[in-house]
Amino acid sequence: MTSSTPAVKRYTRRLLWAFGVYVLALFGANWIDHAYHPKGGTLIALSIVPALPILALITIIGRYLVEERDEFLRQRIVTCMLFGTGVLLGAGTVYNFLSGSGAIDPMPRLWVFPIWCFSYGAAQCFLGLRDRFAGQPA
Repeated sequence: MTSSTPAVKRYTRRLLWAFGVYVLALFGANWIDHAYHPKGGTLIALSIVPALPILALITIIGRYLVEERDEFLRQRIVTCMLFGTGVLLGAGTVYNFLSGSGAIDPMPRLWVFPIWCFSYGAAQCFLGLRDRFAGQPA
């Protein structure tokens, strides 16, 4: 995002908070799992804990779309979200066919959201660079 609208500032603050909680939840849950080897309902609850900040991150991105009044910025975020979703769906489809046939080993599902985030961020970088060099001779 190239602007510092009030919505961007709130989005950034919320995003940093949620990522911090995610890191703490992930490391905490892994530590508890390795130290105490919980079973049953405790293990289920412990497994869900790191997913809650991810759900918060998805909500934060959606909330930014609602709060942002600059239509150009909103359209860019939607474009980046669609790009991230397309990359994730495409990569997931190819990967599932490869792992389903036994050509490669299955990958932990832990990577699904980071792949989407990386693709989303890459699209933002690309659009920012494209805009920065727009109008410049090739």
